[in-house]
Amino acid sequence: MSGHSKWATTKYRKGAQDSARAKVFAKIIRQVEVAAREGGSDMTANASLRTMYAKARDASVPIDTIERAIKRGSGELEGVRYEAVAYEGYAVEGVAVIVECLTDNRNRTGAEVRNIFSKLGGSMAEPGAVSWQFERKGIVGVPRSFDEDRVMEVAMEAGAEDLADAGDHWAVTTDPHDLMAVRGALDQAGLAPSSSDLSMVPTTSIDVADAGTARKILRLLEALEDHDDVQNVYANVEIPEEVLAGYDG
Repeated sequence: MSGHSKWATTKYRKGAQDSARAKVFAKIIRQVEVAAREGGSDMTANASLRTMYAKARDASVPIDTIERAIKRGSGELEGVRYEAVAYEGYAVEGVAVIVECLTDNRNRTGAEVRNIFSKLGGSMAEPGAVSWQFERKGIVGVPRSFDEDRVMEVAMEAGAEDLADAGDHWAVTTDPHDLMAVRGALDQAGLAPSSSDLSMVPTTSIDVADAGTARKILRLLEALEDHDDVQNVYANVEIPEEVLAGYDG
């Protein structure tokens, strides 16, 4: 969870304004639609949809909104057809960046993502240029109010790989296929998770302690994440807490 989780945490400390919340809802709903389209509307048979449904509920998306998204995805209701596309690139200092999008116009989205990289000191790269520096993992967030040893015990018995301190919560890492099983075990043990999702976790990180350089990287990552078609942004950067604390956007 290092790197990406820390800058994301810093951003969310600024407070969830209604407009920002609406944008988060829209992005999650798009993920639900695509999961239903690709794997069907039956959550017992569609692991991806189960994951996206849990993510939507964690974000307090209303159940009827989620159900309409599932129906649009499965074809029961009309809707825009989105496709998944990922872009790779670099921020300053060679920091690797992966941008995952869901779009109804690949050419438009690609041009706009490229423009964000260019304007904010980064550069796009060829597919595969940086993705080898990341691994797909499941991440379950558990409130810090729960005992670390107890969380680790339950998570590891359910097949988790690791537990780390992610600031305001414990971050439990799993194999992607074990994500919902680990979440379910924690829930059953009375350790209700606050979030669960699939993520790209860097295998190695670049340390950036200079405040000016960190600011450039954070501005690029936030501008990418703010784009309507962008679902997730991952970067292999480590920024000290004291530098993040002074970041004001």
